[in-house]
Amino acid sequence: MSNEEVDFADLGELGELGVDELDYGGMIGDGKETEESVDKKINYVEENLWEKLERVGKKISFARDILALVNYMRDPLVSWHRKAIVVAGLIYFISPIDAIPDITPLVGYLDDLGVITALLKFLGSELTPYYNPGYRS
Repeated sequence: MSNEEVDFADLGELGELGVDELDYGGMIGDGKETEESVDKKINYVEENLWEKLERVGKKISFARDILALVNYMRDPLVSWHRKAIVVAGLIYFISPIDAIPDITPLVGYLDDLGVITALLKFLGSELTPYYNPGYRS
């Protein structure tokens, strides 16, 4: 293997590569998350998640985990930094543009499962109370 250095400036801007077309409905930001940008993304998740769950809820084994993540995302006591991570995972789940398209028989939801599993592992026991619908009662 060569020890040559790669000059990433030669690769061009992201817009030239066509990445802007994969903007998930304007949900990919400039990498500088703010509380306001996270709130906009939370609204996107709220508007689009339920349709996806209605369509695929019986096909996937992790629908209960999705609901716990939504409860976590809605909790006003959770910092917006933590919500941003959950929102990114939920947007990936909602999006039809996946590493493995959801229409692929049998394996179409494996990448979604991987993202959700990574979120569950990251949050650990912090997420446990959110499996109960009356977690804030």
